[in-house]
Amino acid sequence: MRADRLLSMLLLVQTRGRMTAQELADELEVSVRTVYRDVEALSAAGVPLYADRGPAGGYQLLEGYRTRLTGLTIDQAESLFLVGMPGPAAALGLGTELAAAELKLLAALPAELRTRAERMRERFHLDAPGWFREAEQVPHLAALADAVWNQHRIYARYRRWRAPRDVERVWDPLGLVLKAGVWYFVARKVPGDEIRAYKVSHLLDVEVPGERFARPEGFDLAEYWQKWTSRFERNLIRGEAEVRLSPAGLDRLQHLLGGPAMTQAARANADPPDPDGWFRTTIPVEHIRKAHGDFLALGAEVEVLGPPELRALFVGTARALAALYDQGAPARDERI
Repeated sequence: MRADRLLSMLLLVQTRGRMTAQELADELEVSVRTVYRDVEALSAAGVPLYADRGPAGGYQLLEGYRTRLTGLTIDQAESLFLVGMPGPAAALGLGTELAAAELKLLAALPAELRTRAERMRERFHLDAPGWFREAEQVPHLAALADAVWNQHRIYARYRRWRAPRDVERVWDPLGLVLKAGVWYFVARKVPGDEIRAYKVSHLLDVEVPGERFARPEGFDLAEYWQKWTSRFERNLIRGEAEVRLSPAGLDRLQHLLGGPAMTQAARANADPPDPDGWFRTTIPVEHIRKAHGDFLALGAEVEVLGPPELRALFVGTARALAALYDQGAPARDERI
């Protein structure tokens, strides 16, 4: 256990640079006194780890020193090759670099770990986009990624859903996110402090003149994205629909509705089954037209009870379908 901790301490200082005893203690979840003892043990083993005194001090390695130890376990070595995403990496202009990095990593691994890692890559593949969806065109992704990395302000034309459609914007790009095969960028609008997420495919033009910006202190991309997506999903729900569902209809909901929250609500709100085995429940919906399309996919496995305007849509659809099919069978084509 201590050997793992010593290796973790060495790798932390090697990758992050100068770190205080308290920072190391927080990362390793030990006491500061334990950090002092571990530093002494590393120094005694010949690791050139030294301390700078004073308020801005901390532990760091002698310049130029790098350990060849990784401490990778079998499971860790295998998992590294599950994070490789050749498609997204190529879109970012990093396809060649990713392949080279994998090759170097394989060469550095012991023979046993190298064999298991190669087997993992041969047997598992990540395909991020959803079914029946063509990849969106993102011609400005590489330039945007470079601006994110170098903290360069961008001047862009962006196509949004409301009028005026095409707008000019100045942003400080803070990060890129790949969600279900769709690229988004998180940026702070200039002037101001508003931070929002935007689709990369909606960028019509991007200029990066080289103006640097300072990132917001404490900004965490993963934390922001989690909060933004939760808020986005909540804002989509603008009403409720009261329905009766057959057991089959209830099971099929998860494949039709816009998100897990809707399916969970449908099950949580469901009354006990009636004598016919059907369930009466209330389901949150985005809007009437969207609910109409979603529930139509359930066919005769759902009866819409309300709101009245949604039921009226179904009544109209049912009458139109009945009129269409009551016209009788189509005339037989004598050529068949």
